[in-house]
Amino acid sequence: MNSHVNMGVGAFLGTVFVLMSVSIASEGIFHAAAPEKEGFAIIAEESTSEAAASGEPAEVDIKPLLASADASAGETVFKKCAACHTVDKGGANKVGPNLWGVVNRPIASHEGFSYSAGMKTFSEGGKVVWDFDHLSYFIEAPKKHVPGTAMGFAGVKKPDERANLIVYLHNQADSPAPLPAAGPAAEGAAPADGAAPAETPAAQ
Repeated sequence: MNSHVNMGVGAFLGTVFVLMSVSIASEGIFHAAAPEKEGFAIIAEESTSEAAASGEPAEVDIKPLLASADASAGETVFKKCAACHTVDKGGANKVGPNLWGVVNRPIASHEGFSYSAGMKTFSEGGKVVWDFDHLSYFIEAPKKHVPGTAMGFAGVKKPDERANLIVYLHNQADSPAPLPAAGPAAEGAAPADGAAPAETPAAQ
């Protein structure tokens, strides 16, 4: 019995030895060294911006666009908002608050409307107002600009449409807030308190 076991073990070891010998020989015959330099390298094109990479809308300074904005076109854009907001003086709150006089109004301050916790937090107790920048960024992407807002609107992505809408909202007030001064010398700057608004076709 032991002789049979010894023969079996010997045969197994012999087979292993042969296989190892064949493997070593094959490696020596067919081995190909890696090239010193790759024939070509594929380099993925990097995104030009984080916003493009993430698919998020890019925030645009709306103020330079307001001087040439069209309030009549903005009224048309407002139809996207009319299901949730009224804009007439003394208008009722709907799913969203009434927007008469919204420009420069303290955020989350309209009487009689129950604001979301996210909007209340963003308002910093009424210290933050709906200036032109906040309106533009919020209208573009509500949940991005005010995390936790209950507003489910997808947003107005085109800057020119937002400018038209904001100028329309700007006109819906007893005393419309001054529009930012146009021109490179006053880029992004608003007139001082009490100054007359710039005369533009959109503001008339």
